[in-house]
Amino acid sequence: MKKKKFLAAALAALTALAALTGCGGSGSGTSGSDSDGYVVGISQFAEHGSLDNCREGFLAGLEEEGIVEGENLTVEYDNAQSDTSTTATIASSLISQKVDLIAAIATPSAAAAYNAARNTDIPVVYTAINDPVAAGLAKEDGTGTGNVTGSSDVLPVEEQLKMIRRILPDAEKIGIIYTTSEANSVSTIETYKELAGEYGFEIVETGINTISDVDLAASNLAQQVDCLCNLTDNTVVQALQTVLERANAQNIPVFGSEIEQVKNGCVASMGIDYYELGRQTGIMAAKILKGEASAQETPFITAESAQLYVNTAAADKIGLTLDESYLSGAAEVFDEITTD
Repeated sequence: MKKKKFLAAALAALTALAALTGCGGSGSGTSGSDSDGYVVGISQFAEHGSLDNCREGFLAGLEEEGIVEGENLTVEYDNAQSDTSTTATIASSLISQKVDLIAAIATPSAAAAYNAARNTDIPVVYTAINDPVAAGLAKEDGTGTGNVTGSSDVLPVEEQLKMIRRILPDAEKIGIIYTTSEANSVSTIETYKELAGEYGFEIVETGINTISDVDLAASNLAQQVDCLCNLTDNTVVQALQTVLERANAQNIPVFGSEIEQVKNGCVASMGIDYYELGRQTGIMAAKILKGEASAQETPFITAESAQLYVNTAAADKIGLTLDESYLSGAAEVFDEITTD
């Protein structure tokens, strides 16, 4: 009889213990987050400075709103390494993990996340997308085509053309390499074509499919034009050093589209601050996570202003003299070239 009572007591204790352990970690996310924490999946298309800055800024924006990694936030991060097919795999994985929100950095990752999340209640917040309307993520009024919103890094093309004209008063042709499958790049090329004539330029474009195409494209294009202008094209940015080598061989400058490209060897840029863009996007995402805003009803935001960044070392490398009065108006001037 004593043995039966002991076994019954032990069984009751085990049952109670199982109940206790079973009720923990049952929040809306995965990876061991507690019940009042958030799980955010970050899908980044490529690994380079501007997109990395977006991600860091995004997390900083969340933190400003009290959502802090390691405290009440678990981050599931993955990088597609410029492989469009991988973006779909990453998006499907994040959906299966039932994250609370997907942050998608760059157009291919945003499109994949949006498609994967369509039949779920998981919101998608994107950043570093040039034209959300053309990408099918936003309506003309800026609101989402579904449970999606975010931020646009639309390039200040006119300001860029003005800058190039001031630095190269006699230039006639601007060369641009772009990835034909990137909606951002296609849209930006059209804007350049529309505005170039107003500043006496002709745009000479070369489309590529993969990063392996960049070397030949840059070599051929550099022999036809007075300068190259880099977009925020993810594939081309990853091959920036190849572009710079081919341009330097012809003693022509390469103009970037943001600060990291200038640090890495472009002569100058009228560019946006990707960290700040990411930060603003993080604040937007925090409000959606807290239930203070709806992704679909929140219009996407756009980078507020462009700033001048200059690299004197890059200019010296090709024998280009930059006017001191022009340098004095730059947000930042770099006197060395760094590589990632």
